[in-house]
Amino acid sequence: MDAARISRTGLDVEWQRLQVIAANIANANTTGYRAQRLLTGPMAGFGSLVRSGVGVTGLQPVANGVRRVHEPGHLQADAEGFVEYPDLDQAGEMALMIRTARAYEANLTAMGIAHQLYARALDLGKQS
Repeated sequence: MDAARISRTGLDVEWQRLQVIAANIANANTTGYRAQRLLTGPMAGFGSLVRSGVGVTGLQPVANGVRRVHEPGHLQADAEGFVEYPDLDQAGEMALMIRTARAYEANLTAMGIAHQLYARALDLGKQS
């Protein structure tokens, strides 16, 4: 697999990661929602990363679980008057979103450079 295609798989993964992070932030105050993380890795093992690129292997719930808030009048309150919300660090999610956006931009830049190299190689081939 060439460099542009590898970068393309990276773009796809980071875009999906951004969608999961955005869903976590959007549902930070939604009862019954569990924050998730995108699991990624090489599509065919580390030895063949150059041929296959990266991909999504699944979703995993965030380890910290839920936060219980005492809201006895809420429709989804339990017998003790508590409602469960995702225990989500919104500042941490925003930091992860920024890191993911930078990884997306890095893949986009690498793909652009690969295309420039291919175009230059074609130009050199025409000159000889």
